[in-house]
Amino acid sequence: MNVGVLALQGDVPEHFRALRRVVPEQHIVWVRRPEDLVGLDALFLPGGESTTIADLLARTGLWVPMRERIEGGLAVLATCAGLIVLARALEPSPGGRDPPTFALLDIRVRRNDYGRQRESFEGPVRVQALEGPPFPGVFIRAPRILSVGPAARAIAWREEEVVGVRQGSVWGFTFHPELTRDLRLHRAFLRSAASSSS
Repeated sequence: MNVGVLALQGDVPEHFRALRRVVPEQHIVWVRRPEDLVGLDALFLPGGESTTIADLLARTGLWVPMRERIEGGLAVLATCAGLIVLARALEPSPGGRDPPTFALLDIRVRRNDYGRQRESFEGPVRVQALEGPPFPGVFIRAPRILSVGPAARAIAWREEEVVGVRQGSVWGFTFHPELTRDLRLHRAFLRSAASSSS
């Protein structure tokens, strides 16, 4: 499989390091231009600053071709800001400029809803696709999923709160699996992507 990481802003090196433990390095593509999307079987959208990421997607010419690839069935795993960029709707941020979104993931999201950087935390997450103990969720200025529409379904929970969803080949999480040593989520997603592309 050829696996891309959107490499415009955010925790790109952390995604790369995690992926390198499950995918041969020569099959990992740093996606910075439209031509980098060619031949990808899966794409990771990292956390970072969602407004900056949306601006850079437009500036680099990636916005339209990336949307078309995702609409065409490209497997995507989005975390934190990546989830925001995919969301169907954003709850307006008080005093903030909310980014445009692809509106491809049927959820309503509020940005930075757990507080500022100093309110970041870790907590156990139950993920439907994973066996074994709870996944170690790392929440950093995380968005909150306010509602899940009929096209998507919840697949991850922190206590009773939805923190992960899936819609077809798109997986989205409010936390950062790439910041842990636990690779179960990466492996489950890539297995699903491989089976859907075969």
